[in-house]
Amino acid sequence: METFNDIYLNLSKQHGVARFAESGWGWKPSGGGDTFTLDHQQILSAQWSRAARGYEVKLLTRADGVIQLDGFKQDDFDRVAKLFKVWYGIPLENKEHALRGWNWGKAEFGKAELSFNVSNRPAFEIPYTEISNTNLAGKNEVAVDFSLTDGDAKANGLGGARGRGKKSAGAKDQLVEMRFYIPGTASKKEKNEDGEEVTDGEDAEEQNAAQLFYETLMDKAEIGEVAGDTFASFLEVLHLTPRGRFDIDMFETSFRLRGKTYDYKIQYDAVKKFMVLPKPDDIHTLITIGLDPPLRQGQTRYPFLVMQFKRDEEVNLDLNMTDELLETKYKDKLQSHYEAPIAMVVSDIFKGLSGKRITKPSREFVSHHEQAGVKCSIKANEGHLFCLDKAFMFVPKPATYISMDNIASVTMSRVGGAMAASRTFDITFTMKGGMAEHQFSNINREEQQPLENFFRAKGIKTKNEMADDSGALLAAALQDDDLASSDDGGAARGSADEDDESVDEDFEAESESDVAEEYDENHQSDSDDEMADGDEGDASGDEEEEQLVERPKKKQKTAK
Repeated sequence: METFNDIYLNLSKQHGVARFAESGWGWKPSGGGDTFTLDHQQILSAQWSRAARGYEVKLLTRADGVIQLDGFKQDDFDRVAKLFKVWYGIPLENKEHALRGWNWGKAEFGKAELSFNVSNRPAFEIPYTEISNTNLAGKNEVAVDFSLTDGDAKANGLGGARGRGKKSAGAKDQLVEMRFYIPGTASKKEKNEDGEEVTDGEDAEEQNAAQLFYETLMDKAEIGEVAGDTFASFLEVLHLTPRGRFDIDMFETSFRLRGKTYDYKIQYDAVKKFMVLPKPDDIHTLITIGLDPPLRQGQTRYPFLVMQFKRDEEVNLDLNMTDELLETKYKDKLQSHYEAPIAMVVSDIFKGLSGKRITKPSREFVSHHEQAGVKCSIKANEGHLFCLDKAFMFVPKPATYISMDNIASVTMSRVGGAMAASRTFDITFTMKGGMAEHQFSNINREEQQPLENFFRAKGIKTKNEMADDSGALLAAALQDDDLASSDDGGAARGSADEDDESVDEDFEAESESDVAEEYDENHQSDSDDEMADGDEGDASGDEEEEQLVERPKKKQKTAK
């Protein structure tokens, strides 16, 4: 047995002891934790190169892809090379990296990683297990997204030879995206019977080099359909967040969103919330999925997916699943055939495959219009606020989730002046622990009582600042009703105070002949009343205020 101390496995935060024997090798962290072992038959090749903490041995394995052992000293090369040759029958290749610092080179797809070579030397390598997504960012540009740090990997400090995205757990900062500019065209390589790639010079298919790079990376990193059999597919589903139409493919452990520009593969483990929300328009149903880590489009993060389905749209679907698998693993969870509204089918299949609980609006809340949500706004963004049993959810943009456990109090207030306040009000959630507050505005005043009753039922401390100005609200409501019916008449009284009656008569005669009858009937009747009674035009300011509160009687319009 050969033993090496201070060795780091897959960029782990803590070092450990690596022991090699004839049957295989193992690594144990010095601070205690899980031991990693590998049988010698799993090793395909080995490479020695300079690395971050000295020298590393990089192994290509059958099941776990690329495994890195970092921290060897330069004098250890002879010992490591001898044990690999004698015990495993594998030569230890000494490989030097390109140090010129060039950002142009040639990309080479290996069995387990993508290598970027400069002058036939690797500048860097990217294991396929670290790639979460790729998309065409332009005609000649391909964007590669890397998996975000896994929570379990953070806890134990181990790298992730057996999981996606866990190698980056050893670093505080993390590279999340890389873009390749690939000009020109390239020939598509076909595989022969032995699995080797060959190119026929005469029949070679020329296509955009960036497109070929993108398709090859999708295949190698298992982002596309090669990840497994598709159990169910839904085409061109409208997404409100992120905006666009995506095809949804559901697999055993993940689901995929396929759009015209972006493709995403999302593991069911990344789904933290799943909500089915009936939209208050009685036409659509919203399915909202909370993700951690969130979805990324360039610099924009989307912690929630918001899908919209028509309630009357039904789907007839047969699951692409064997009867044996359906009976053994998904018994009482999935059905072989579905014939129901599409929103119900999507939620049932998702629940069966992922095992996630579906959250629906609370039965304790019913709006004034007998809906599960109320219309409101966050700043300039309109949407709907839904009351759940343990939280509040605003959709579609920005999708906001507020847990009741984090709410200190809620304040109901009016803003925007007397007329605006008579129709709408605002609610503000003050959060515990100094968290940023959430304000929802432009809520219909008819929803005040249902919301206030729900807050009290859930034991949320409620402050109603609208109760202090009930008298002002009554005056504003009366003024609002008066202006809604005879808004133009008030303007006519103001002009009568400034101009003489003869001008008004001439103006009225002209409007009587030129303006269509359906344009504004109230305008003519009010103007006729004012011209018939000249005292109204000479009324004082106090009398005009009384007229705003007490609606004046209209005289019957006479034909001229």
